[in-house]
Amino acid sequence: MAGPADPAGTGSLTAREDGDGLHLAIAWSRFNEEVTTSLLGGALAELVAHGVERDAIAVVSVPGAFELPLVAARLAASGRFDAVLVLGAVIRGETGHYDVVANECAHGVARAALDSGVPVIFGVLTTDTVAQAVDRSGGRLGNKGADTARAAIEMANLMRLID
Repeated sequence: MAGPADPAGTGSLTAREDGDGLHLAIAWSRFNEEVTTSLLGGALAELVAHGVERDAIAVVSVPGAFELPLVAARLAASGRFDAVLVLGAVIRGETGHYDVVANECAHGVARAALDSGVPVIFGVLTTDTVAQAVDRSGGRLGNKGADTARAAIEMANLMRLID
């Protein structure tokens, strides 16, 4: 079954990497806003650069990372979006709060994807320091928001191929 989705003729599916015709949602956390605003900017720029129309992107903000899974689940279940991006930053502090928030956020995002069948892409930084988060939100290590956007496009297109 070689073709555009299988450039090597191997019989495997390969998703295209352009966002033409996709409808996406971004849920982002305002907590650690200096970092998360950069993630959001990176994601939006990458989506538009890959052909997603700006008016086909819904952006929803929540107070913190713990609230992301509920909103992601609602967005995914709405039937309006081909994928949902989840952006946030959980930075280790002096208490065990970090572990609870990071773990529950990750579990909830995975559950939203599995329950809905819609790709819900985890773009939540979990770092030990603010400097590490800054490095990953547009600093010397790139922008994980942009990485999340590329993953969302690829997964949305892959789900279309599978369907």
